[in-house]
Amino acid sequence: MIAAAKTPRVVSNRRAIFTPLYRQIKEMLLASLDQGEWKPGDLIPSEAELAERFKVSQGTVRKAVDELASENLLSRHQGKGTFVATHHEPRAQFRFLRIVPDEGVPAPARSRFLECRRLRAPLDIARRLRLKRSDAVIYIRRLLSLDERPIVLDDLWLPGALFRGLTAERLGQHRGPLYGLFESEFGTRMIRADERLRAVAATAEIATLMGVVPGAPLLSVERLSFTYGDRPVEVRRGLCITEGFHYRNSLA
Repeated sequence: MIAAAKTPRVVSNRRAIFTPLYRQIKEMLLASLDQGEWKPGDLIPSEAELAERFKVSQGTVRKAVDELASENLLSRHQGKGTFVATHHEPRAQFRFLRIVPDEGVPAPARSRFLECRRLRAPLDIARRLRLKRSDAVIYIRRLLSLDERPIVLDDLWLPGALFRGLTAERLGQHRGPLYGLFESEFGTRMIRADERLRAVAATAEIATLMGVVPGAPLLSVERLSFTYGDRPVEVRRGLCITEGFHYRNSLA
């Protein structure tokens, strides 16, 4: 049985903070997603069924589901129901890849994996992933190309314990979005990310890999990706060509 519509919580400054009932329902739905009760792509119970389960009104459930849908954790399909969002959906592939052509419709980029190995976490990576210095990480370097033209060089670090079994061979066999592989084979779904952007110049090594001259301007995008519970599960550092491309973001 859910608590009353507004539950006070006492904090150190003696002011009461109230948690709306729909937010309590939202947290319970998030817990079910985190625990794998419903997998990516699964149809979740109807609003009526959830209302009965939590002993609340359908309107309260609807408000919780609406928030989760706005955060891209659930996906509503008219006449079919509400599903757990998945990285295998076409629209999801462009949610985390924001480098798009100046003209025309964005198209899926082709991945070429240059390196994949297991190593001890570098100090800065361990700190960002909340790992011990002795913990292992999976390091991946890949090149994204569009129409055979390199556009992004990515360096990724993933917690070794979560991605045990991820190898260069497995990456080479995969034909789809990388986050889709993480989701379906390693049970880790990226649900949000923080990014930092800055302008940098291409080093000689990077210039060779990306087909530009040394010193050419590149956009550096450093990303920290999180799964449920605000747990960091990926550090990514990308170098992007912006001649004919740009970084797109929409502010609500």
